[in-house]
Amino acid sequence: MNVSGKKALVIGGTSGIGLAASKQLAALGATVIAVSRNPSRAGDVPKGITLEQCDVLDRDALSKLFETYAPIDILVSAATGGTRARGTFLEMDMEGYKASFAKLWGYANVLQLGTPRMSKDGTIVLVSGSPARKSKPGQVAIASVGGAVEALVRAVAPEIAPRRLNVVSPGTIDTPMSSLQGAEREEAYRKQTAKNLIPRAGTADEVAQGILFVIQNDFVTGTTVDVDGGWLLS
Repeated sequence: MNVSGKKALVIGGTSGIGLAASKQLAALGATVIAVSRNPSRAGDVPKGITLEQCDVLDRDALSKLFETYAPIDILVSAATGGTRARGTFLEMDMEGYKASFAKLWGYANVLQLGTPRMSKDGTIVLVSGSPARKSKPGQVAIASVGGAVEALVRAVAPEIAPRRLNVVSPGTIDTPMSSLQGAEREEAYRKQTAKNLIPRAGTADEVAQGILFVIQNDFVTGTTVDVDGGWLLS
């Protein structure tokens, strides 16, 4: 797909990976609607990006958003959903574990409500994460959710063809999701990635390049593209 002149709606598009994808799409000539619960997080955005507020768990509001901007050529969802439960499974708070699946329900809403309002050759990208296929201690919740997202895509892609649906799976990425600062932040990322084949945290722009790949390549659907610095092989 040549994205120039196309209409792209990016959920979770005002921070981190989503914002990077919004900017890269706009730079290539797409008209971008960047959506999140708090659009002010985006700060000043380049020409070609419109900011919208919406919670993907609010099906009525989400449906109205899609109706407003239909037909959509490119749909990206990088929304993180609710809180993430951490810790070993036997010690995990079950309500916190359940709440972690808000990301999956948000993605399911985006797929179910957004797909009918897309162009016939439209393309959709969801974002999972490396723990879906290789989790580390304490990542039971995020691994479960990511695995469910990837299974959802493999199941839905044949149903919505010729529209394309793919997943991009990041490893450890330096984004605003981490509240650590300065030397403490650098040390935390160093420890997390020390055993990776590429021993550093990735950038939001590097993940966004993976998102652009599956958008632009018309011969890719129903698959997961890893942008993980070698996490899966570490």
